[in-house]
Amino acid sequence: MSRRIAPQDIRRHVLRDGDVSVAILSLGCITQDWRVPHQGARRSIVLGYADPVAYLDNPANLGTIVGRVANRIGHATFALNGSRHRLDANIAPHMLHGGTGGIGKRLWQMEPDATNAVQLRLSSPDGDQGFPGRADFRVTITLAGNTLTYDMGAEVDRPTPINLAQHNYYNLMGHGSARDHVLRLPAAQITETDGDSIPTGALLPISGTRHDFTTARSFAEADPQALGYDDNFALDGNVATLTAPDGLRLTLETDQPGMQLYSSRYLEPVHPPVPGQSHTAYDAICLEAQHFPDAVNHPHFAPIIATPDRPYHQRLTLRVEATT
Repeated sequence: MSRRIAPQDIRRHVLRDGDVSVAILSLGCITQDWRVPHQGARRSIVLGYADPVAYLDNPANLGTIVGRVANRIGHATFALNGSRHRLDANIAPHMLHGGTGGIGKRLWQMEPDATNAVQLRLSSPDGDQGFPGRADFRVTITLAGNTLTYDMGAEVDRPTPINLAQHNYYNLMGHGSARDHVLRLPAAQITETDGDSIPTGALLPISGTRHDFTTARSFAEADPQALGYDDNFALDGNVATLTAPDGLRLTLETDQPGMQLYSSRYLEPVHPPVPGQSHTAYDAICLEAQHFPDAVNHPHFAPIIATPDRPYHQRLTLRVEATT
């Protein structure tokens, strides 16, 4: 469903406001770099590859907008309106992040505008990765001071599941392990999963466990054995915070019901990183606002079916500030 992308076709646009800059690629709506001033230097706070062409091989989905349906769909299949749809099982037998040719692997049309924003558009045809219906995606990324906003939408020509997620890997120190970062996440439950990380449909209470971040604490404190996290949290509020040891704080505000926490346990140095960064296990934290994984196969989860009269929309606001 997608043509081969030539390296010269990848476009890069940099949003700037004062000393803050954000580099966006037309490939996958990727956030390649986000630099903020802190303690007399401009710090790069999302992991990225130094060369935009390297993202043609991006197994960890660094910085992408993933979909059509982010996260996992069990056994790469679902039923809708009496029809069963078979999807691309890119982590056989399941689907992850929209399949081998998901929208995070595609070349988007990219147009900067006059409001320190960039708009990206992509049309996904009927049958793409097995999904029914045509979906026309739009992502507008705006920088205003120390605030970065992702406004994501999709219009469809028939009912079809849509669930996007912005997939930045955050290291607020700019390098080294992120296990010393402190997380506050307003959630009292996670979705229970099986051995393949597919939801069972149950919600598990997490009070007092290593998953409990309702009171802010570091990953080293919460998870001293470094087991790592790759879990969907059922949000009770819409604001989460991630804070570096030297006081730089990221605040995430979302309108989505879930947040996938991934502590980069399997991150590997696939390509040369942005200078100064390292790309090894536990060097970053992903906080992926989205609907629950495998929602298409669990009717009691919040629905993710977009229709012509109910288009998809998500807004994610990220703010960085020094607390000390």
